Amino acid sequence: MTTKSKILHYKTLDKLAIRLRDDLNENHFVLLYAYNGTGKTRLSMEFKERGKKRKGSTGPDTLYFNAFTEDLFSWDNDLDNDKERVLKINGQSKFFNALRELALEEKIFAYLERYAEFDFKIDYDELTVTFNKGDATHIKISRGEENIFIWCLFLSICELAIDGAEAYDWVKYIYIDDPISSLDDNNAIAVASDLAQVLKKGKDKIKVVISSHHALFFNVMCNELKQQKCKRHFLAQKR
Repeated sequence: MTTKSKILHYKTLDKLAIRLRDDLNENHFVLLYAYNGTGKTRLSMEFKERGKKRKGSTGPDTLYFNAFTEDLFSWDNDLDNDKERVLKINGQSKFFNALRELALEEKIFAYLERYAEFDFKIDYDELTVTFNKGDATHIKISRGEENIFIWCLFLSICELAIDGAEAYDWVKYIYIDDPISSLDDNNAIAVASDLAQVLKKGKDKIKVVISSHHALFFNVMCNELKQQKCKRHFLAQKR
């Protein structure tokens, strides 16, 4: 890992996760640029696990977005009738603590309408999501549209954590890894800008790590947070 012109070597991702937490003792944000295959997703999970291992820990302290977050959603494509397609939510995850108590549609849609042209409805009893576009109901949206919906849901939960919602009072850190893997450049810029505005509101409450391989997204984040207490690193894997 490099910081300015200094090269730092870490034998394990666990040690690197500790370093990132140390960085956040003096900074509000850490930005990490890394190519695919360097262990970004595994690092985000090591960071999360460090929260459980800290002295006096009573549980997790990190709200995270990465490839595992997307795995909390799965499709039921109604193979028998090919009509009632729904996106199922894994309600066992702490990620969805307030989903039933705090109806999120309005918050989610406020973000979603900036990036997409479909509507949705959450069934809080069945923990499923249906999607509509025009007169077409129960549609199967594309992978990119699915990712942006999940991202908008995550942003809404970030807002709740920053605003001090009781269901997310355990959140001390937010770790975001590659949120825009399926987006075009225009949406990548918009996502980065919207994300920065949300996170800056909570900079004195919640510390944030953002890692990405997307150069444009990373550059926009650097510009958006340049006036903040922000540490930047480049992560490379020794061959």
